Amino acid sequence: PHIVIHNGIDTDIFSPASNTQEIRHKLGIQQNEMMILGVANIWNERKGLEDFIELSKHISKNTKIVLVGLTKKQSRELPPNIVGIHRTESIKQLAEYYSAADLFLNLTYEDNYPTTNLEAISCGTPCLTYHTGGSAESITQQVGYVVKQGDLSSVLKCISTITPQNKTHISIQCRKHALNSFQRNDRFHDYINLYKTILCL
Repeated sequence: PHIVIHNGIDTDIFSPASNTQEIRHKLGIQQNEMMILGVANIWNERKGLEDFIELSKHISKNTKIVLVGLTKKQSRELPPNIVGIHRTESIKQLAEYYSAADLFLNLTYEDNYPTTNLEAISCGTPCLTYHTGGSAESITQQVGYVVKQGDLSSVLKCISTITPQNKTHISIQCRKHALNSFQRNDRFHDYINLYKTILCL
């Protein structure tokens, strides 16, 4: 017998920020521009860095990509429509980046159950991910998109469906999903209940 208990996050910390316009302004994102966010501890081929760079060649002129966690060397080599940010140690700042984005994009090729997906959705931002490992398990039709690995054509189609008008509705669904599924205290109770069940066998 086996039971799956997913990881949880602090949904109080990772919650929609109120200063999103200020954050976007600091990043150089104009009011009429779309912001796509990617986050990784280490950016490499496994995390889809090359796919982000290829994607930047095909997105519209009013769309910018922001990547968090890059090295200085990687930042210097980025195309003009990708904003590179070095790793941040501030959870609050990371939550602000998630909240300011119109879409969180996870183009990972190897992963388990990435916490970044949970954090973005909890901040009210829809997530688009490759069907990699457990990355798709946190996504429902109401809060994001799942496409096959390397399918940048489908990624572009999904991006085109997100507008400022429907972002508000999606954000509400994202937050609702996070509170129902990602709260770490609920996951702790899942473990406790499992242990109690085992002890009673």
